Amino acid sequence: MARAVELARNGRGPTAPNPCVGAVLVHDDRIVAEGWHTRYGRLHAERECLAQARERKVFAQADPAECVMYVTLEPCNHHGKTPPCTEAILDAGIGAVRIGAMDPNPRAAGGAETLRAAGVDVATGVLQRECEDLIADFLVWQRTGRTYNILKMAATLDGKIASAQRVPEPVSCPESFVRVQELRKLAGAVIVGGGTFRADNPSLTCRASGLPEGFCQPLAVVVTSLLPGPDAASTLLRDRPEQLVFWTPQQAAESDTAEALRTRGVRVIGLPGKDGGLDLAPGFAFLRTECGCHYTLCEGGGHLAMSLVEQGLADELVYFMAPRILGDESAPSAFAGRSGMTMKQAVDFRISTAQACGRDLMLTLMP
Repeated sequence: MARAVELARNGRGPTAPNPCVGAVLVHDDRIVAEGWHTRYGRLHAERECLAQARERKVFAQADPAECVMYVTLEPCNHHGKTPPCTEAILDAGIGAVRIGAMDPNPRAAGGAETLRAAGVDVATGVLQRECEDLIADFLVWQRTGRTYNILKMAATLDGKIASAQRVPEPVSCPESFVRVQELRKLAGAVIVGGGTFRADNPSLTCRASGLPEGFCQPLAVVVTSLLPGPDAASTLLRDRPEQLVFWTPQQAAESDTAEALRTRGVRVIGLPGKDGGLDLAPGFAFLRTECGCHYTLCEGGGHLAMSLVEQGLADELVYFMAPRILGDESAPSAFAGRSGMTMKQAVDFRISTAQACGRDLMLTLMP
């Protein structure tokens, strides 16, 4: 199942709005075929796995009834863009199936029971936590109708994301920069706060290597109550105003400045207030329903990051921890905006994966 999880991750992004799924076929404790859902509308992981088994002529040497299929998500049980995977498994004569996570979509669920009723040996809950993490994005799309939001932070060991002078210098190593570009490649929108927009003048483009021809750069979303003028010295306003979106209070969205920005092709979206800030949930719903985004990457400062966390909108936290100590109390922190908190009021996350990334430690955390 660990190999199936690894395979499933290859499909993250292209399979949206479907979940990413991996499958392997085992005979005599040896993997003889494998597959994953490569792109929305194409074969599901189970059918890809069985196709490879036939290509390798596995069933000419091994009895299918003696084979075990490991699949990260319960095989689908309905006709969608492809026929049911339960049908493919039964037609192939596979004797046993091991499932990681059950399908939360009621239209597609029920595959395990269908297989059991046909005499297949079925077991569920294999590496369940890891397999459920794989479909965390799918759960958000199904339950909320908004984007799946990845919060990215890069900080020193003492939690600082920049120097007090805000000198534009990297906190993390070059290898971490490469991983961030991969996250931008996944995202339909990159989100920053007004402070980052004004201090860093970012382009927020994806600079990953090997981008396909015609790659569409992510939208740039700026969360701010202070809208810039339409002729402000901004890389985003100059180079790609039609891919620029401002989230701002309702009153600012109705201002003359907002109208002037709109004449440049910029989208200015007014959001309601919440707890002294902005209610960000309608903005993420707008990105999903009106802009077709499935994922967002938030690269803002500590206040925006804390807003996402407090509003329950940080679906995944990718934290690059650099082995450096700044020790400057006046330097900005990864999370900010609260005071007088006790440890009982801390927001807890769970470490999903931890891996070295150059000299840094890359943590992926789930709420």
